[in-house]
Amino acid sequence: MPTDTSVAFVRTSEIPPSPPPASQTGLVKWLRENLFSSVGNSILTLVAIWAIYVVLSATVPWMVNGVWTTSSLAECREILQGNVGACFSVLTERWNQLLYGFKYPTDEYWRPNLAFLLLFLAAAPVLFFDLPRKLLLFTAAYPFIAYWLIWGGTIMTPIIALLGFVAGYFFFDRFGKQNFALGFIGGAVLALFVWIAGGALIPETANANALLPAVPSRDLGGFMLNMMLGVTCVSLSLPLGIVLALGRQSSMPLIKWICVIFIEFIRGVPLITLLFVASVMLAYFFPPESTVDLFLRVVIMITMFSAAYIAEVIRGGLAALPKGQYEAADSLGLDYPQAMQLIILPQALKISIPGIVNVAVGLFKDTTLVSVISMFDLVGMIRGPILASTEWNGVYWELLGFAALLFFVVCYGISQYSQWLERRLATDHR
Repeated sequence: MPTDTSVAFVRTSEIPPSPPPASQTGLVKWLRENLFSSVGNSILTLVAIWAIYVVLSATVPWMVNGVWTTSSLAECREILQGNVGACFSVLTERWNQLLYGFKYPTDEYWRPNLAFLLLFLAAAPVLFFDLPRKLLLFTAAYPFIAYWLIWGGTIMTPIIALLGFVAGYFFFDRFGKQNFALGFIGGAVLALFVWIAGGALIPETANANALLPAVPSRDLGGFMLNMMLGVTCVSLSLPLGIVLALGRQSSMPLIKWICVIFIEFIRGVPLITLLFVASVMLAYFFPPESTVDLFLRVVIMITMFSAAYIAEVIRGGLAALPKGQYEAADSLGLDYPQAMQLIILPQALKISIPGIVNVAVGLFKDTTLVSVISMFDLVGMIRGPILASTEWNGVYWELLGFAALLFFVVCYGISQYSQWLERRLATDHR
């Protein structure tokens, strides 16, 4: 009698998952997707590996065999005895000139160092807006503290400048609500007037009895000068660029054409030309009895140059906003300053972050152009006193590589911060 031997079977447990193929996980997967995803990419990867090998095979022995303890290039060559090697001794011998210039008093290096450290504390509440707003009080006072630390002299000079800033702020707060451009320009003029008038009242003997010895601007130099120009000009050009962008879109023809002519003229003139103007001609625009030093004149010109480009970047951000944002501000009953402060500018500035950072990085690198008007910044120190000395005449790669490293660190830090800020402000839905 036939019997059915088939038995129904239902598995009571899952089959353990098998490991993925070796080509679909780990390093092999990353290499396939990023470096060898196609024939063309594979060829480019191999060529790049070969180029990196050629560069490293020449530079690594040069750096590893570097000499750090000699006092001249001739001694470096004697130690190397014809072998490949860098003469890094120029960095250990002249590091103070590369960072501070060759005239800044050596026993006063702590002053710019302290100002540099305080810069991070002052910039923190501006860059990272989750911090307590009370820290902005120190941010507002920092420029005057840094001025006194670096230049020294009587403390009355930064105090009078601070009073001028406060007077200008109250003027802007009083009249800026009715007319933004008028309030800003009037506040700036009032601050400048208080600064100049108050400075004229300071006796000439005040610097002799000062707590910190006075250091003239011509004694500033090295990478410290590049940092001072970069930080000062970027900080001043951003609000000025916002005002120019808003003025260019103003419905008042006079304000609009003043901003248009200023922006187009500045953008059409090379920065090096403006620096020569600052060095030779700008002093004639001040009262005859006033002595405006070269550093201030250079700051004015670089700030104007950068502000013109930032104004166009921000104008692009304003143009990118839909018309509905302006209509929404009108529907809420906001006046022009309130609409700009609460609705329009926050969105426009978020859109403009990449362009503003691009201008800031370019401006910081362009500070090396001041060497052509006899200001001994980092590049000016390398091209002038260091390479002109008999001990180090002929050392190029070590010095220029050190300068490139310093500028790369600062510019890369700015770029990374801007990318973090973009991610932090990414509130739109994608």
